[in-house]
Amino acid sequence: MAEEIKTVNIKNKNEVAKRSLMADTWRRLKKSKTAILGLMLIVMFLCMAIFAPIIGDYDEDALKMNIIDRLQGPSINHWFGTDEFGRDIFIRIVYGTRISLFVGLISVSIALSIGGFFGAIAGYYGGQIDHIIMRILDVILAIPVILLAITIVAALGPSMLNLMIAIGVANIPGFARVVRAAVLSVKDEEFIEAAKAIGAKDHIIILKHVLPNSMAPIIVYATLKVATAIMATASLSFIGLGVQPPTPEWGSMLSSGRAYIRDQMHIVLFPGLAIVLSVLSLNLIGDGLRDALDPKLK
Repeated sequence: MAEEIKTVNIKNKNEVAKRSLMADTWRRLKKSKTAILGLMLIVMFLCMAIFAPIIGDYDEDALKMNIIDRLQGPSINHWFGTDEFGRDIFIRIVYGTRISLFVGLISVSIALSIGGFFGAIAGYYGGQIDHIIMRILDVILAIPVILLAITIVAALGPSMLNLMIAIGVANIPGFARVVRAAVLSVKDEEFIEAAKAIGAKDHIIILKHVLPNSMAPIIVYATLKVATAIMATASLSFIGLGVQPPTPEWGSMLSSGRAYIRDQMHIVLFPGLAIVLSVLSLNLIGDGLRDALDPKLK
């Protein structure tokens, strides 16, 4: 009987060992109701972005002016009403989802690529290289992210490409610090020393051993930064330094509709709700991932 129990325990341990990190993370993430709520919301926005051409015509509903239908309230024909030019607000929000998610993901990818590179180099090698890289990044970090983004866009000119570059560059120091801290936590582990002992080159060790074992905090930080990038996109577009009208973007929709906020509140209400819900969903997912990936809670 004791041998059978021991055999069962060994099998259970092997099953736990074989469970992938992704499956284990998903299992833990499902226990968080707020994370699942955030996941449902972000899936809704992704579906809106993917199926936007099916939901409504871009040229006819999102761009074409129709003065006869201007400033109409929510109705069966126009779910969220129309704006000051008679354009369907719902369709514009749907197409605005594409822009917000695209800018958020690309700008975070830029920041993660560049900041991750410098953070990994600084954390792995340490010493003088670490000191030089981090002091340069500290100078950039001393400038508020949104102010630095405004400066870059103002210098390059308002456009979607420059907006992504500005938000990406402004977030490089944050990603560098997170990646550096994650690399420092694993670079002295035994498997890293074993890789060095067998003659593995530094870039192989960093790419195949250090970074894959440092991904948990990086994933969480990147998720939260996508939400920040969406807010920055809306903020810069609101002040005229982001996506330019008539392209449908949530921040520019708020800016153009603020003159009618007292009498036609729906013009700014629904774009504002889109920003709030998208940022909230990503923050909820980020918090859930932080708990799911925290080794102290396993």
